[in-house]
Amino acid sequence: TLARALEAHYCAEMMLTDFDNLIANIKAGDSTTANVEKWDPSTWPKEAKGVGTVAAPRGGLGHWIKIKDGRIENYQCVVPTTWNGGPRDPKGNIGAFEASLLNTPMERPDEPVEILRTLHSFDPCLACSTHVLAPGGEELARVTVR
Repeated sequence: TLARALEAHYCAEMMLTDFDNLIANIKAGDSTTANVEKWDPSTWPKEAKGVGTVAAPRGGLGHWIKIKDGRIENYQCVVPTTWNGGPRDPKGNIGAFEASLLNTPMERPDEPVEILRTLHSFDPCLACSTHVLAPGGEELARVTVR
């Protein structure tokens, strides 16, 4: 989409600025890239929980971690496609994929290319195959992109 193209252009410009700053630092004799004083594992807590979220190009990205006895006990990453393609929540709110498909006019329901185009606008990380199912579960159409 246009918004992604503009963001990519902006990010490329910012990377050039960061690169120029890095080169200037190296030429000035500063070759450090991180403050590693706090990265001594012996100083880390034996038990911890952490959450990190960010707005990624395809949507929200979340990381959850639980550390027990100094080891990762559980780690979960929920990627944008999971959020966007998720089912209704406990309150009945629909996900982004479903919302975008409601009342989508289809010129040829037996070849629902409009559904494919709509979902592709999310740039999902999925196999490029769509199955259209009736409320009873029977397959109405299958579209595979090669």
